Amino acid sequence: MNHVFVFNERLGIALPTLTREWDGYSEAERTAIVEQWETIRGRIPDLVVRFEVLINEKQALLCEEDDFERSCLLNSDIAELASRINDLHIWYRIDQEIEPRRHA
Repeated sequence: MNHVFVFNERLGIALPTLTREWDGYSEAERTAIVEQWETIRGRIPDLVVRFEVLINEKQALLCEEDDFERSCLLNSDIAELASRINDLHIWYRIDQEIEPRRHA
């Protein structure tokens, strides 16, 4: 089932890349996909914490920064990290959509 997941460098996890409709997979394939996703999904909270630590570090640097261009770069970095956290939260909730289909 590894071919169903592709590593996303930006988020730091493998994401599902289903090539057909969910019902197009056999019951065994669906079970394997959900099991692998649950393993991957379980790492998301730790990644969120790591990104939050980086945000806090950059915010501390920003508080001390006098250079406007450097401040803009730090703000951009903070925004990108926050965007990653948002995307990870969305992916974390994906199982709520898969689970009902798995039991259907």
